[in-house]
Amino acid sequence: MLWHSTIAGFKAYLKLERSLSDNSISNYLRDVGKLDNYFHQILEIEKTIGSVSIDDLQGFIKWINEIGLSARSQARIISGIKSFFKYLILEDLIKVDPSELLESPRLGRKLPDTLSIDEVDSLINAIDRSNAQGERNLAILETLYGCGLRVTELTTMQLSEIFWEEGFVRIIGKGDKQRLVPIGGKALKQLKIYINEVRVHQTIQKGFEDFVFLNRRGKSLTRVMIFTIIKQLAEKIGLEKNISPHTFRHSFATHLVEGGADLRAVQEMLGHESITTTEIYTHLDRSFLKQVILDHHPWGNK
Repeated sequence: MLWHSTIAGFKAYLKLERSLSDNSISNYLRDVGKLDNYFHQILEIEKTIGSVSIDDLQGFIKWINEIGLSARSQARIISGIKSFFKYLILEDLIKVDPSELLESPRLGRKLPDTLSIDEVDSLINAIDRSNAQGERNLAILETLYGCGLRVTELTTMQLSEIFWEEGFVRIIGKGDKQRLVPIGGKALKQLKIYINEVRVHQTIQKGFEDFVFLNRRGKSLTRVMIFTIIKQLAEKIGLEKNISPHTFRHSFATHLVEGGADLRAVQEMLGHESITTTEIYTHLDRSFLKQVILDHHPWGNK
């Protein structure tokens, strides 16, 4: 089995069957490419894919550790290698998966920063609504917090995908996967104000007619611009937290879970492929957890 042709087949599998984004596919191929290079350039041996053993893979893991890759980078590479060999098993190209017993380094789970409801309100109240950009920026923050969108999902949001009567927006997420996201009342109201009172007066560049959020030149906003808007508001209110558009997504999810929302529902709204990704939002404030126990456990207040 030749590495080049097999990796090409793996690429087609990732694209057609798993519907991954180009960026994700590139990462997987880069990980498998590292293994190929390890055999041919570091060990200087001709190693067929079918002859790779668990000992070979453990030697590879030892090598990427020795060259100084972080535990997180090592874990990602191991995940890519495991996916590659699972593909080979699926296609009946090998009979035994040598990566099955391969272990990833333990990672400390980094809990995302979140904003309190008061902090969200303070940021929103700091927006200068005396100009057109202010109404747009308010709609941006209301949508980020009200829908839990990724920043790219926000910048590519389309007018034609908003279902006003039903209160939903169709979003194209990672891997071109579509999902329907509910829009809260405040976000829906501010979107209507921005679209009907501000955006309608703009000269829109060709090709950008369906984008919801536009810059002054009538083109879609960049990710960097969204970051800048949020950073400036944080500075304006003296917020010491290092926040980004993703902080609003984290806060959206955390506040839902704290309010008692079903984790599966939150998973659907966030567009997470796995429930384990959503489970990070079960990190609840200790005082909140204590109060839940006191309020709901039969012996809580005894």
